Amino acid sequence: MNSSDRVSVGAVDELGPGQRKLVFVDGRSMVLFNVGGALYAIDNACPHNGASLANGHLDGCVLSCPAHGLRFDLRTGCMPGAGGLNLTTFPVQAIGVKLFVSLEDPGVNPASASASASACNAAP
Repeated sequence: MNSSDRVSVGAVDELGPGQRKLVFVDGRSMVLFNVGGALYAIDNACPHNGASLANGHLDGCVLSCPAHGLRFDLRTGCMPGAGGLNLTTFPVQAIGVKLFVSLEDPGVNPASASASASACNAAP
């Protein structure tokens, strides 16, 4: 990710292990997660019906949609098992004292849907 792709979304100390943070970037609602020190960023909309995922139950790296209980792996954006819907994920990283996401390289989009499906089927 180069510096022109990165958007600052806050300070590192605002997202400690086990915490999540709702952010808005260029009109898009996203949720950042810190799972055991690993950082993840997802679109704050369930691909099933658009429900907010910000308050979903998190079990390890698996987030459950509060509306209908669909589960998604934050690492891949995929539903566990074969097939299913995919979340849009974004690269997120800590640089110095700031957190950055990249909007240029989302994990799921129409142009890469088949590649994402393959990645999901190979996910842990």
